[in-house]
Amino acid sequence: MQYSNTAFLLIGGNIGDRRGFLNQARSLLELHSGKEVMFSCIYETAAWGKEDQSAFLNQALALSTTLTAEELLKNILHAEIEIGRERREKYGARIIDIDILFFNNEIYNLKDLVIPHQQLPYRRFALKPLAEIAPDFIHPVLNKSVVELLEECTDPLDVTVFDD
Repeated sequence: MQYSNTAFLLIGGNIGDRRGFLNQARSLLELHSGKEVMFSCIYETAAWGKEDQSAFLNQALALSTTLTAEELLKNILHAEIEIGRERREKYGARIIDIDILFFNNEIYNLKDLVIPHQQLPYRRFALKPLAEIAPDFIHPVLNKSVVELLEECTDPLDVTVFDD
């Protein structure tokens, strides 16, 4: 199978077996969406946006895929539902969340799909694991590397390697 696209994803969650749900998400992505080529350590961070909830575990991964960005998004939404995700409130607690951070060097501004992820430059919990696997990747809109974005990020939340 010829893989022609690279997607950088962030998976995370803060309910239940957090590590188990990350592993399940990775397995479903590899089963239905492509080949996992790199993944970061798992990081723990206090909740962002709605702070009165449990800490999140997050992990970045690079996926080689034959899918288009739109097809990948459909598979991601299906995987989230299969794992048990229920969308109730913005920034609320969740079993799993899978975001597309980058898809090749492409830019999308569709109703249901915005790539690069709009909030990436402001979220240390996404930049730190991404910098581990793609430090020199250049943001196609901001023309800065992931490491540069991390160095400039003003998000004050600590992002630490999770070691249970």
